[in-house]
Amino acid sequence: MAVIHKKKGNFLEDFRVGHVFHHKVGKTLNEGLFNTFSAFDMTTNPLAKNRRYAQRYGFNDMVMPPGLVMITVFSQTVEDISENARANLEYINMRFGVPVYLGDTIEVTSLVLGVKPSSRDKNLGVVHVQTTGRNQNGEVVLTYERKVQVWTDDPNAEVREASIDAPEVEVNVWLPPYDPARSYGELAHLSSADTYFEDFTPGDTIEHSRGRTMTTEHIALTAMLDNTSQVHCNQYLIDQNPSKFLGGQLVVFGGIPFNLCLGLSCPDIADNALTDLVYTTGRHTGPLFAGDTAFAYTDIRTKRDYPGRPDLGIVATTLHGYKPKRRDDGGWERSDIFYLEREIVVKRRSHYC
Repeated sequence: MAVIHKKKGNFLEDFRVGHVFHHKVGKTLNEGLFNTFSAFDMTTNPLAKNRRYAQRYGFNDMVMPPGLVMITVFSQTVEDISENARANLEYINMRFGVPVYLGDTIEVTSLVLGVKPSSRDKNLGVVHVQTTGRNQNGEVVLTYERKVQVWTDDPNAEVREASIDAPEVEVNVWLPPYDPARSYGELAHLSSADTYFEDFTPGDTIEHSRGRTMTTEHIALTAMLDNTSQVHCNQYLIDQNPSKFLGGQLVVFGGIPFNLCLGLSCPDIADNALTDLVYTTGRHTGPLFAGDTAFAYTDIRTKRDYPGRPDLGIVATTLHGYKPKRRDDGGWERSDIFYLEREIVVKRRSHYC
């Protein structure tokens, strides 16, 4: 008989450029997950809350909020990509495809695009991957690239820098056709009256009034997503070498402030959005810990027509997340935690009211 100490996850020296991970398990979106996260992140778009509203607009059922799509796809990659990571560095070209409905199943693959050892710390390096999530019909729901800082298991292991270009992943955005016979205006009172395409002015900054204090509930939320990264749930691990980990304590899974900042902005930005189109770039600019309170604001960058759809427009925004931080003089200042360049497809009041 033997005592076998298992290791989960990959370290920097384990990654090979060109390798494709077919991530384990998959995830069927049940009502518990859907309701928990659409409530936790304070999403207000009725497409995610009201079946009658979603079906009036031509969707099959309530539509999963984009932040929940993202963290469901992301979490399936953790064991293979970032269970042994120090930090997520950047999200790149995150594109949304077909809607995700209650009861859909998402399965995920990742292609390793690059491996780069650190020139300053032989214990660390950066892994670059392209991740794609598909539903039970094989349709793309989300694809994106991310760069993650990963620990080595053996600091003396040889890690060669290598990279390849990301292949094109076809993404088909599906939106229900406009049909005036649906009498959309009958349900217009269910969404914010000031979040139509006509209401946004490039150059404006919208300060979102709501905040949410993070408690240790983040551990349970992370577990619900099957995210196995130990830095979010294993304080004993951190206590063995506190200086190795951010803040020497459990750090909130980055998908949670990502999701939360989207939700905090929703009543002012996305209440009348039919879909999120693309997140050009995004990054975590600071950690979030239990006890911190998250807030957000949005810069309106540009507006343009949606091709072939006079009832819709595209609004390009930059979403900023922050937490208040006490200064030495007793006052408060903003400490940035999140940044996201975002494009959303928004209804025109002229057609939907």
